[in-house]
Amino acid sequence: MKLLTQIYNRIGAMYLSPLLKVEQNKRPFPEINERAIEYGFALTYIQALCTGSILDVGSGRSSWPHLLSVCGYDVKAVDKSSRFNRHYNIDHADITHTWISGYYQFITCISTLEHISDHRKAMLNMWMLLEYGGYLILTFPYNERFYHRNIYEHLCAGYGQTADFITQVFSREEINNWLFDTTFEIVAQEYYQVFTGGMWTMGKRIVPGKMTTTDKPHHLTCILLQKK
Repeated sequence: MKLLTQIYNRIGAMYLSPLLKVEQNKRPFPEINERAIEYGFALTYIQALCTGSILDVGSGRSSWPHLLSVCGYDVKAVDKSSRFNRHYNIDHADITHTWISGYYQFITCISTLEHISDHRKAMLNMWMLLEYGGYLILTFPYNERFYHRNIYEHLCAGYGQTADFITQVFSREEINNWLFDTTFEIVAQEYYQVFTGGMWTMGKRIVPGKMTTTDKPHHLTCILLQKK
């Protein structure tokens, strides 16, 4: 094993380092965005409450599951697409038709649920994969009163018109439906204003995002749910 590690490190230094330098100069996102808010919210509650295993749903190419692993947590990461993730092993799994087995104390679903058409099925399956008393962390575009099935199709959308996936803006009605379908209860919910316009992507991006309330402009929410 030690020899294999040495070979891996040497090959990585020879072939991967130049590619990583290119990635460093071309960041995945060209500007500061909401991910710091979402990760900060998630880490706050994971640090305070998590003593067991974590399932990350919709990892994509992000380093989030690797970060959790570095913190010492036992992490399983899944994504519907089979894209290579250079940070962590990602299993191919559709959370709406999942073969995932076992139970988890925590599930994280960071900026993913809005891209799943059948979000109620996804929520039900994540609920089923949690231990009794376990927690689900969700972050997604949000408007307290109005739902939009794909904000990228809105005439005032600031970007995303060429995206090959949907981005829903959820409202209180969708949250209430998830609670109705399961035994989830809301433990904590935060709201953030991250754009100057009325809904997600509209106007200019606000940096840093501002914590706000439901009666003031907001575009993003972070929620901690517990399975009762």
